[in-house]
Amino acid sequence: MKILVTGGAGFIGSHVAEYYAKRRWKVTVLDNLIRSKIFGYSKKSVEYNWEYLKRYSNIERILGDVRKIKDVREAIGRGVDVVIHCAAQPGVLSSVKNPRLDFAINALGTFNVLECIRRKSPKATFIYCSTNKVYGGNVCNLPIKELKTRYVYKGVRAISEEMSIDSSPHTPYGVSKYLGDLYVQEYAYIYGIRTGVFRMSCIYGVRQFGFEDQGWIAHFIITALKEEPITIYGNGKQVRDVLYVKDLVKAFDLFVRSKIKHSVYNIGGGPENATSLLEFLNLLSKKLDRKPKVKYSNWRPFDQKVYISDISKIKRDLGWESTISFERGIDKLLSWAKKFLSSTSYTIE
Repeated sequence: MKILVTGGAGFIGSHVAEYYAKRRWKVTVLDNLIRSKIFGYSKKSVEYNWEYLKRYSNIERILGDVRKIKDVREAIGRGVDVVIHCAAQPGVLSSVKNPRLDFAINALGTFNVLECIRRKSPKATFIYCSTNKVYGGNVCNLPIKELKTRYVYKGVRAISEEMSIDSSPHTPYGVSKYLGDLYVQEYAYIYGIRTGVFRMSCIYGVRQFGFEDQGWIAHFIITALKEEPITIYGNGKQVRDVLYVKDLVKAFDLFVRSKIKHSVYNIGGGPENATSLLEFLNLLSKKLDRKPKVKYSNWRPFDQKVYISDISKIKRDLGWESTISFERGIDKLLSWAKKFLSSTSYTIE
């Protein structure tokens, strides 16, 4: 079996690539290694994962860009059995600053990969890494109440796939991922491509290089370990459900091995694995045996006060369950981050 992982040097993509490499699949990774550049960061980040994947002889790494048709064609080669499309511009603020780049990577890049698959491997399974941001401001229209350490929904436990993705503000990032989401669905309806759309909440885990604009759990941990201040926008009571990356990859694989022709899933930790920023900082204080440095700033207009995924559909359809609790997952990420920051074997320059 052969799989193409776009954005394969990224956090999620590298875990997907490793998962299938261990199962003796032939894995092709396509990545342009521009994550740090997108976020205006002067140091390397996903280059670490690019080097990490060299340990697997059945992984072919291609330095290329989903915005370029010829690069995608090269990565597909004579054909693939599965595509997991992780390549993306993942930052909301970055999309506001540079909407053209955001559109080119997220919308046009997704279209390019779909079109190449339609023409070269029409029987391949295509998995799209979507986002809860496709629901836009509709999430913010739900009534909430404020508790001591978090906001909670009033009358709703979590967000299902039935929520509308129309008639609301989205941010350029939300729109570009929305376009990719719809195109993937359309290629299933019109061209018969087998597709799975996974609208992800907060995914975290080892080998994650978080920035302030994206990957907040890893960003908080690495910033705290470096004893630098963490900026909280608003009061810190905003809530997200969080999911360890290996549980996400298992969900992808369950879909690949299923007989489902096409579906859309919300995926995250669900209500049982939801945390506010304040609650996470308290947990981090216990893990570090000291309080991280924190400073506060104004609310950002695009921040959702609460987002929790309803994961009942994916449980029902695929028999999927998250297996790694939030605290256990944080222990894993914290252990890796400590080793990474003290390592001299690979330097992020």
